[in-house]
Amino acid sequence: VQLQASGGGLVQAGDSLRLSCAASGRSVSSGAKAWFRQAPGKEREFVAAFSGSGGVTYYSDYVKGRFTFSRDNAKNTMYLQMNSLKPEDTAVYYCAAHRNRVAAGSVRYFREYDYWGQGTLVTVSS
Repeated sequence: VQLQASGGGLVQAGDSLRLSCAASGRSVSSGAKAWFRQAPGKEREFVAAFSGSGGVTYYSDYVKGRFTFSRDNAKNTMYLQMNSLKPEDTAVYYCAAHRNRVAAGSVRYFREYDYWGQGTLVTVSS
């Protein structure tokens, strides 16, 4: 499975961006999917995740209410709509996927995921 993330860019505080992550190869439509981010000098951080078919979407407290995770199984693509962006949202954003569902208590841990995109840089200026 290959994941291709896109949609990053340079925006101003308060602006919006939508990230996309297209999967190719084996379908991961029923498995867990997630977005993580990593700012310079910091560890990779959980942003949002869907636990898998019939599951629930989870958000980091830092982005809850501003970011929305969605997916289009027909296109094998996941999205992250980011509104009201802040300078502290500046990071490389990575999409990730798992072949199966991930337990609710584990969706926030990047080591749970089998497949990773290459990352897309989001820079928010003040």
